[in-house]
Amino acid sequence: MDQRASPTHGLPVAQRRLADLPGPRALPIIGNLHQVDRSAMHLSVEAWARQYGPYFRFRIGDRRFIGVADPEALSTLMRDRPAGVRRGAKLERIWIEMGLPVGVFVAEGEAWKRQRRMVMAGFDPAHVREYFPALQRVATRLQGRWSKAAAQGQAIPLQPDLMRFTVDAIAGLAFGAEVNTLESDAEVIQAHLDKIFPALFNRVMAPLPIWRWVKRPADRRLDQSVAAVQLAIAGFIAQSRARLLAEPERRAKPANLLDAMLVASEADGSGLDDADVAGNVLTMLLAGEDTTANTLAWMIYFLHRHPEALARARAEVLGEFGARGELSHEGLGRLDYVEACAHETMRLKPVAPFLGLQLEHDTVVGDVAVPRGTLVWAVMRHASLDDAHFAGAASFRPERWLGDGGPAQAASSAKRVSMPFGAGPRVCPGRYLALLEMKVCIAMLLQRFEVLGVDTPDGAAAREQLQFTMSPVGLRLRLRERAAAV
Repeated sequence: MDQRASPTHGLPVAQRRLADLPGPRALPIIGNLHQVDRSAMHLSVEAWARQYGPYFRFRIGDRRFIGVADPEALSTLMRDRPAGVRRGAKLERIWIEMGLPVGVFVAEGEAWKRQRRMVMAGFDPAHVREYFPALQRVATRLQGRWSKAAAQGQAIPLQPDLMRFTVDAIAGLAFGAEVNTLESDAEVIQAHLDKIFPALFNRVMAPLPIWRWVKRPADRRLDQSVAAVQLAIAGFIAQSRARLLAEPERRAKPANLLDAMLVASEADGSGLDDADVAGNVLTMLLAGEDTTANTLAWMIYFLHRHPEALARARAEVLGEFGARGELSHEGLGRLDYVEACAHETMRLKPVAPFLGLQLEHDTVVGDVAVPRGTLVWAVMRHASLDDAHFAGAASFRPERWLGDGGPAQAASSAKRVSMPFGAGPRVCPGRYLALLEMKVCIAMLLQRFEVLGVDTPDGAAAREQLQFTMSPVGLRLRLRERAAAV
C-alpha cells in the first residue's frame, strides 16, 4: 500500500487531523444538510472540492464525512477494499430493512469474497460471447420499438426505453429468461426496479428514519415493488432449477450466470445458499438496468450535440456492418471510436459520481490522519473534469481515448483518474458486458436511424439527477428510419 492511504502499521507521519480540514460551515443538528439539494447532492460536494481542495470535511445530520477528491488517494482506498474499506454500514442496514436479498453489491468480508468468485465466473468475456445471440435479439426488439415510434412521428422517452433494453438483455444473458419488456406496454418488472435505488438513496441520506414510524403512500408502493421483484426473482430461480433438473448436462457447462450460481451454491463447502443467489440476481437486475441505460442516454445526448462525433461514429458502424448487415461480436470489437465515445461519456457523466465508504481501521488518507469508522465521500468525478488531467476536460472529445494501442490501452492509462467502473478488488464485474451492450445499442441506432433530436422538457441542457445513480432528466429522442441504401 502506498503513502496516500494506508492502515496504521507502517503509516507515514500525518500532517493534519480530520478537525484541521477546511469545509463548509455546519449548523447544529442538521450540519450542512441545508446547503444541498438531495437530488443533486453530488454537485454540491463537487463544488466544495473545487473550493476547499481535495480533502475537506462536512456533516449531514449527525454523520461526519471526509470528502476525498485526490485520484491517487481514491485509487488506494479502492485497493484496500474490502478488508480496510467498506460501503457505509447504514446502506447495508437499510438494504436489509427494505427486504432486499444481499448480493455482491452490498455484501462485505468473507460473504463478499464467496459471492464475488461465483459472479465473476459468469461474466467472463468468453461466457458473454456465448450469450451474444441473445443480446442481438434484444437489440432487434428495441429497433422494432423505435421503428414504430419513428413511423408515427412520436418522441421516444429515452431512459425508460433504454432501461427496458437493459433489463431484457440482463435477464436473457444472466438468467436465460425472456422477460421481453420491449414488446409489452403492460406493467413490467422495470417499473418496480426503478423504485428501489431512489428509495435506497433517500433513506440512506435521510436525517430521520420517518418510514419506520409512519408508512406513507410512497413507502407502501415501495413495499409492493419489492414484493413484485422478489416474486420475479423467485420465478427466475425456479425456471433455472427446472432446466438443470431436466437437462443434468447443464451442470457441467452452465448456460448462463444463474445456472452457474445455482450449481456453485449446491457444491459441498460452498458457503452459499438460495439467499445469496437471490441477492445476486437482484444485483444484476439493478446494476444491469440502471447504470448501462443511463450511460447510453448520456452518450446519445452527447453524440447529437456533437455532429462531427456522430458522423464519425456512424461512418465507423456503416464501414463495419453496412446499412443492413447483421451486427457481430467480432465487428463490434473493432468499433474503436464508438468505444471511445462510451469512455468519454463515462468520464463526463459517470453513473456513480461518488461512492460512500467507511474506514475499517485508523488510516492516513493523503496527509490526513482519519480514525476508524469515519465516513468517506469519494468524489469520483472531480479529477476527471480537471484540465490538469484531461486537456479541455469539460469538452466531449472521444478521440482523447484513441492512443496507438486503441481505446483499451488509453483507458488503462487513465484508470487512476477516470474510474466509472470503480477500481481495486471491487471493480464492477459486469464492465465487459456493459460496454458490449452499449456498442450493440449504439451500432443499431446509427445503422438504422437518423437522430433528429434529443430534447429535454424545457429545451435547456440536460440536468443531472442523483437517485443513488446519476441520470439525465427527461430526455426525449426523435428518430427517422434510414433508407436501405447508403
